Amino acid sequence: MSRLQLGKVVPKTSILFLCDMQEKFRPNIAYFPQIVSVAARMLQVARVLEVPVIVTEQYPKGLGRTVPELGADGIPTYEKTCFSMVTPEVEREMAAVPGLCSVLLCGIETQACIMSTALDVLDRGLDVHVIADACSSRSQVDRILALSRLRQSGAFLTTSEGLILQLVRDAAHPRFREIQKLIKEPAPDSGLLGFLQGAGPILG
Repeated sequence: MSRLQLGKVVPKTSILFLCDMQEKFRPNIAYFPQIVSVAARMLQVARVLEVPVIVTEQYPKGLGRTVPELGADGIPTYEKTCFSMVTPEVEREMAAVPGLCSVLLCGIETQACIMSTALDVLDRGLDVHVIADACSSRSQVDRILALSRLRQSGAFLTTSEGLILQLVRDAAHPRFREIQKLIKEPAPDSGLLGFLQGAGPILG
């Protein structure tokens, strides 16, 4: 089978995208603290495994800066007005990753910037791994149907822990104990279980 069908991830050929987790979204996005917490864990893992990271902000003049609890200080941050994260500046960062195969995607909103980013990345022939417990929207209907649409378009839906364990691959990995500490506690509930239980044909 081809790489696109398998969806394997390797740290050295992956990049983590953290999309628009900004202050003004805090009161309106469902499960915002939980989503940011999971994204922050992904960022910690990326630092341990030396996975490059991109942070974007949607019109920060009006929507504020990235929330501090994400822990993204010192990470390159790119302003945008388009929904997709794949701006010319970000494309240059992607081109700097030798043999880039996979984009690992967290953030908000699922039906808007996550969707547009994923489609643009897929259009470039790369794998997209949408970390479902690190993506949300104002409307949970928009969120769950966007996840379904993303899967139909060829993105891989995953959880943070599932993806982290794929990245590390082996308990003999020299940094496994550091990773193990980061996933010791399960990711916080962000309301996905109820949707998955009743989703049937939507996500199945």
